[in-house]
Amino acid sequence: MFDDRRDAGELLAAELDRRDVEADLVLGIPRGALPVARPVADALDADLDVVVASKIGAPGNPELAIGAAASDGAVWRNEGLIDRIGVPQDHIERERDREIEAARTKLERYRGTSELPEIEGKRVVVVDDGVATGATARACLRQVRENDPASLTLAVPVSSPDSAADLRAEAGEVIALQTPATFRAVGQFYRQFGQVSDEEAMAYLEQ
Repeated sequence: MFDDRRDAGELLAAELDRRDVEADLVLGIPRGALPVARPVADALDADLDVVVASKIGAPGNPELAIGAAASDGAVWRNEGLIDRIGVPQDHIERERDREIEAARTKLERYRGTSELPEIEGKRVVVVDDGVATGATARACLRQVRENDPASLTLAVPVSSPDSAADLRAEAGEVIALQTPATFRAVGQFYRQFGQVSDEEAMAYLEQ
C-alpha cells in the first residue's frame, strides 16, 4: 500500500534511480499523475510537463474504457471489448469527437497551448498514478512516440498485470512497482486516493 500519490512518486523515483533510468522530460497524465510525477522529475533532474488523453466510455458505463482519444486527435480502440459488448458505431464516433475536444481543452488549460512540449530527440518518461485498462496510457504513449523521442519509458506505481504486459508494445520500457494478481482498481493500493483538482495538479508544474 502507498500512503498517497506523493509517497508512490518517491518510491517510483527511487526505483528509476536504481535502474539508472535517465530522462530529459517527465510527462504526467493529468490530473492524478502530477503528484506522482513531481518527485520523479526532481529525482531525474528532468523537466516536468503533461501529455493528455481522455477515456472513451462504454454505453451506460462511462468508467469502462472502450478506448481513448489523445489531444492530437489520435484514437485507440479496444476492438475486442467493443465487439464483446456490442458498442454501436454511432456511440464510438460521438464519444470520440467529444473526448478529443476534452483532451485538447485540458492540454490548453495546463500548457496554454494545444501543442505538446518539445519531444523529438529527448529521453521521455511518462508517469501515471496507476494503470487499470491502460486506455489513456496507451493513447498518451502513442502520441509521444509519434514525436520521435530518443527513448520512451512508462513508469507507474501499480498496474494490472495484463495491461503492463500489453503496454510494452507501446514503450521501450514499462516499469511498475507492483503488478499484483489481485488487481481490481488503482485506488485499492493507496491509503489516500482522493481526487486531484486541476488547480492542485497545475501547481506541481510550477514547483
